[in-house]
Amino acid sequence: MSHDVAAALDRVRERIGLACQRSGREPGSVQLVAVSKGHSEELIRAAYDQGMRLFGENYAQELAEKAAALSDLPDIRWRFIGHLQRNKIKLVERAHATVDTVDSSRLAEAISARAATRGATVEVLVQVNIGEERQKSGCKPDEVPALIDAARALPNVSLRGLMTVAPHFEDPEATRPIFAALRELAEAHGLSELSM
Repeated sequence: MSHDVAAALDRVRERIGLACQRSGREPGSVQLVAVSKGHSEELIRAAYDQGMRLFGENYAQELAEKAAALSDLPDIRWRFIGHLQRNKIKLVERAHATVDTVDSSRLAEAISARAATRGATVEVLVQVNIGEERQKSGCKPDEVPALIDAARALPNVSLRGLMTVAPHFEDPEATRPIFAALRELAEAHGLSELSM
């Protein structure tokens, strides 16, 4: 199994390297998040053994369980990449996860309030539904400025950047305008981190 993980990671890292070369970026400027949703602790450990340190989970309960089970891995880091309900914030907070999916000021306020109870700060990204798809979470592009201002005003939230999930297109090149729009939105607000 670890061989399969190693080969898969090699392929992804090679693709990242080629994409960086084409765009004139340094490969070190890209962080690869291994989406571990539905995968076993054993598989995550195999990826960790191959140098992965950043893992993304969609479900708060699964994140909390995996973070606890893998707490012996000293530098493992977690990203919460699913829709977060306010009543599940405590589960995400226990994992010390960055929340990539803040889509409302109410959610940002609830995250900040929960973090305040332990004197912590939670890193967050604002999720933007650039494609304005009904079935996807995220705020609308025109709601971004107000949500950024709200998040920046909170004492226990550190706004890192923006996140989007592009619509599915048969031609992957069709996603470029979506990603470009998110980058432009981030630059307009002085945010450097993008999760796409």
